Amino acid sequence: MSLSTHVLDATRGRPAEGVTVRLERDGRTVGTGTTDQDGRLRDWLPDGEPGAGTYRLVFGTGAYFARLGVETFYPEVVVTFTVADPAAHLHVPLLLSPFAYSTYRGS
Repeated sequence: MSLSTHVLDATRGRPAEGVTVRLERDGRTVGTGTTDQDGRLRDWLPDGEPGAGTYRLVFGTGAYFARLGVETFYPEVVVTFTVADPAAHLHVPLLLSPFAYSTYRGS
């Protein structure tokens, strides 16, 4: 399976560059990365991860907004999801603002 994410800063109307992202499974970190200038993170996991199971994407939103000098309510955003088909591609976008966020399963 491959996993990508895309973080958009809704308050600025732009991709959120420099957001740290951590992928966890069973309490351990299995991948880390930082969004690029287009707010995207792809091809960042070691071979063999992730397999079927439950995962958590942890987005470092507090540090991102702190760099911009913007107060935020959420120091991090955690998205928990289940991988049923390890052969599939999953895309988990995050739409972000200092006091709200939304996510969905993308393509």
